[in-house]
Amino acid sequence: MIILGLLLSFSLKRFSGQKITDNKISVKMNEKTPVYFIDEKDIREIVKKENPSGKVGDLNIPVLEKKINALPAVDSANVYLNLNGKLYLDITQRVPVFRLNKEGRDFYVDEKGTEFPISKTYSHPCMLVTGNVKPDEYKKLAELVEKIDKDDFSKKFFIGISKSKDDYNLLTSDGNYKVEIGDLDNIEFKVKGLKTFVEKYLVFQDPQKYSMVSVKYQNQIVTTLNPYFKENDSILKAGNKELAKAPVLAAVKKPEILPKTAEAQKTKTTSVKPKEKIKPKATTQPKETKKTEKKPAGTKPKAKVKIE
Repeated sequence: MIILGLLLSFSLKRFSGQKITDNKISVKMNEKTPVYFIDEKDIREIVKKENPSGKVGDLNIPVLEKKINALPAVDSANVYLNLNGKLYLDITQRVPVFRLNKEGRDFYVDEKGTEFPISKTYSHPCMLVTGNVKPDEYKKLAELVEKIDKDDFSKKFFIGISKSKDDYNLLTSDGNYKVEIGDLDNIEFKVKGLKTFVEKYLVFQDPQKYSMVSVKYQNQIVTTLNPYFKENDSILKAGNKELAKAPVLAAVKKPEILPKTAEAQKTKTTSVKPKEKIKPKATTQPKETKKTEKKPAGTKPKAKVKIE
């Protein structure tokens, strides 16, 4: 037992005296979505700062792990050594779901509803949310943003979220209107109803026609007209009015009128001509018959006798 104890203490002393060189430090980022709030260089600098001597015996692993977990952009960190003196650091960064502008502050919120500051060196693309959003609403709001990101239609159509008093509004990329959804309950049903309304009706309207489309009420969609929209008419009718001003349509309309007048003239001429043909038959034939009757009575009676 004494010999085993001496060997163990000797091996531990030898192990603690080993140097942790750069090639013995392994840093792994385990997040599914790539983010770059911190990089491997930042982690290595923290390790050197916590262990200036670089020896295994001088490294306090629980303190180092706590130090890395304290970074705002780190969700979790796991630090451990193997028997060869190699240091492993498995780190998962926070992935922003939306960026919140609230009371003059600007920060990110992840899927767990945790706030963390923006970075000076990296900006993550995500939904922008404005308004007085309460911390207990972060999780439901994150669920809404994730559902929007997963749907192709919603991802292209909605570009932001704003909160006014107690109602949430979705900002759209088409037109200047906003979509009022009210609270964060039954979000999937509300977005599905709006999608049907847009595809079946709203695409045929002028994008400037409405100032708001509300789906906050159950089983109905309420629209608010834009007071500055002059025509308050469909985009199809507005397009026809614009095309009517073009000179091309004026040239097309003229030949449509001409055939009607030409046909009317033809019918009139054809109806008059037969009347003119009938008149000379009635006037000329009786005159010729009268002349032939007078000639045999006045001059040539002998010719008639000889023939008999």
